Amino acid sequence: MAPFGRIYTYADNYRVQRVQAIAAMNGLTVEVVPDFQIGVTNRTPEFLAKFPLGKVPAFETGDGSFFLTEAQAIARFVAESGPKAGQLVGEDPKTRALVEMWSCFAEQELAANAVPTVLMLVAKLEQYPYDEAKVNQLLAALVRAAGRVEAELKDGRQFLVGGQLTLADIMVVGVLQLAGKFLMDKEMRKDLPSVEAYVKRIMEVAEMKAAFGDLQLCDTRVKKE
Repeated sequence: MAPFGRIYTYADNYRVQRVQAIAAMNGLTVEVVPDFQIGVTNRTPEFLAKFPLGKVPAFETGDGSFFLTEAQAIARFVAESGPKAGQLVGEDPKTRALVEMWSCFAEQELAANAVPTVLMLVAKLEQYPYDEAKVNQLLAALVRAAGRVEAELKDGRQFLVGGQLTLADIMVVGVLQLAGKFLMDKEMRKDLPSVEAYVKRIMEVAEMKAAFGDLQLCDTRVKKE
């Protein structure tokens, strides 16, 4: 039997790990295409015929009839395609809007600040040269965004939307675990106790743990060598 879908990605892509967790919760099989090489596979005519900009992650359904890029859209499609769709994306317009709001927040406020910083400090790619002023700016914005999550959870709430795990939690925690591994160190987390407890709790969900592995939180954030 063909899988529900296939996804093209480089290794250890948190955006794909989120999709894998969502798929598992929904009882769906999403295979990661083996032997993918960034800058090689995604520049072939065959790949570009499906995904014209060559972006990853890139998703196709098992029957090869439907193609998606943009991680947020892929995550939502997989969330809406199984028996737990109502829980993951919401049963009513207000709940769905809140889930979408936090999914956008994960990309536009958390990932937009955490990912470039990690790329400058850890990946050290040519297209992301180290810029101390930029790093400080991004870290300040990340702290501000994490503070927004802290404020939402400080009264003991377990989840961002309603009383159960939703796509909102998966999208947000997917970024926060990355930030916690490299950037949000012990000192920073002192001001974010609810966020720290929340990330630890969500990352213990079986499907999250299977997709991401054990949570790693840094004591001291990575710095330029």
